[in-house]
Amino acid sequence: MATVRHADDTGAEAGTPEEGGVRRRDFINIAAVSFAGVGGVATLYPLITQMNPSADVLALSSIEVDVSAIEPGQAIKTIFRKQPLFVRHLTPQEIQAANAVPIGELRDPQTLAERTKEGKNQWLITMGVCTHLGCVPLGAAEGENKGEYGGYFCPCHGSHYDTAARIRKGPAPTNLLVPEYAFASDTLVQIG
Repeated sequence: MATVRHADDTGAEAGTPEEGGVRRRDFINIAAVSFAGVGGVATLYPLITQMNPSADVLALSSIEVDVSAIEPGQAIKTIFRKQPLFVRHLTPQEIQAANAVPIGELRDPQTLAERTKEGKNQWLITMGVCTHLGCVPLGAAEGENKGEYGGYFCPCHGSHYDTAARIRKGPAPTNLLVPEYAFASDTLVQIG
């Protein structure tokens, strides 16, 4: 007696491995790709995690500065992320001088209000790194040269910054950088 075989719509005969079940070859392919994926992740994980900042850098990623002892007209230098940071208590005259400058005359146009926090425009917080070649400008310590505009002066190549730490003269292309910061209280600033 002869057996009758029926073909399905794909042309495969009934009873063959192509009926929809998982073939051995499919299982081996899936297992190999899965194993390669796990191996790839296991190889890449240490490479990626070694790029994370070290513990000492994370500790410096945010600092608090008590500004209660800084008198009007005085500035202090501190360290933030291994770079100098200037915190300046502006006098009403320095604020007036900064606000009197026409924005169109500035190389990097910013108002004092854009560089300070609302309601705290007497506190100017900037990185103490000249934007030309990274020297530390003078003007934060008592008796240092504050330049022609009463702010900061970079002795390396002669950049002059005004009372709002905006570039006014010299080779520096931009104003001193204002980091992210917020006032935790009237006398405590959280930087970073």
